[in-house]
Amino acid sequence: MIASGFLQHGARTYITSRKLGELEATARQLSEHGDCIAIQSDLSSLDGVAAFAREIREREDRVDILVNNAGATWGAPVDEYPESGWDKVLNLNLKSLFFLTQQMLPALRAAGSAEDPARVINIASINGLANPGMPTYAYSSSKAAVIHLTRHLASDLAADHINVNGIAPGFFPSKMTAGLLDQFEQKMLRRIPRGRLGEAEDIAGTAIYLSSRAAAWVVGQTLVLDGGMVASAG
Repeated sequence: MIASGFLQHGARTYITSRKLGELEATARQLSEHGDCIAIQSDLSSLDGVAAFAREIREREDRVDILVNNAGATWGAPVDEYPESGWDKVLNLNLKSLFFLTQQMLPALRAAGSAEDPARVINIASINGLANPGMPTYAYSSSKAAVIHLTRHLASDLAADHINVNGIAPGFFPSKMTAGLLDQFEQKMLRRIPRGRLGEAEDIAGTAIYLSSRAAAWVVGQTLVLDGGMVASAG
């Protein structure tokens, strides 16, 4: 959704995924809107992060916008929650986000200026702000950490003309939420004051705003994009 919005507004956009077939199919679809380039990678490991960043640096001297969107979840009862699930989620949702940002800093610094900083947009979640009501302990913990890391990086990188902000989405139709929505969509809709799921224009527009001149003085913030769920919690 974010990539499509960027492409429709003229940005050359790189996308990445572990699964080459799905990646190439997505790139073909998105290329109807602009210059979309697919690079296969596995961001769950430091070697994969470094390889992806190296490929980007070989193609581009500067990177105006980095969207950290790779993520995974794992659910299990608290008494049975496995270390493997914890490590998988934290490594992808938090560790890879930090190290990909680190690897891309030279290209981000080259793109940013005092008038128009480069942008890093971290995709968090409303589950990092409130109890999700599901046994997804690593996921909610990782997203809470992403929100704080966003503030920390923003403070440290602002002098380098790099703006770091985040988005905390609520329920959007996606591969990650598909199973939940199949079973509980009507129940979920009753929890959303706006009465609908998130749509492509919602998330794309928010990312475009954070990348625009209008947000050049927005630093270290995580925008909640959830139709009012967090506001009405409790």
